[in-house]
Amino acid sequence: MKEITEKLRALEQNISEEKGSFLLFALFLREDAPDRWDLLVAAPWILKNNNTALKYFSNKLVQTLSQKELLKLSRIAIIEPENPALSAIQQAMHVEHGLAEIKDSNFFGLQIKHAYIITSRRQPDDIQPSAAAGRG
Repeated sequence: MKEITEKLRALEQNISEEKGSFLLFALFLREDAPDRWDLLVAAPWILKNNNTALKYFSNKLVQTLSQKELLKLSRIAIIEPENPALSAIQQAMHVEHGLAEIKDSNFFGLQIKHAYIITSRRQPDDIQPSAAAGRG
């Protein structure tokens, strides 16, 4: 898993430079989905169009990961910046373009067996979701 997380850490940094900062970029292994990881993403620029963002992430993942590595991913979950669970993660952990590991926790009402947090940061006060939605 270390190789995948390192590739995703580099990908997150590249996307941040291209599109804008993330509020959350993380891999979660749910207890009910053994060996299948969810990629959770939150960023003001995603709000513009979720479907376009999903296609963008899918393309980037295909370019970055091998076929075998892609099979370890279950889904890409877009988290709304206003989600209270996102705020809880941001309060518990602050990391940007790094790699923090969490085990046996509960996030978003789900029991998480293992998580890798690449970026978890609060949104600056001067950039609110409604204002940021117009940026691209």
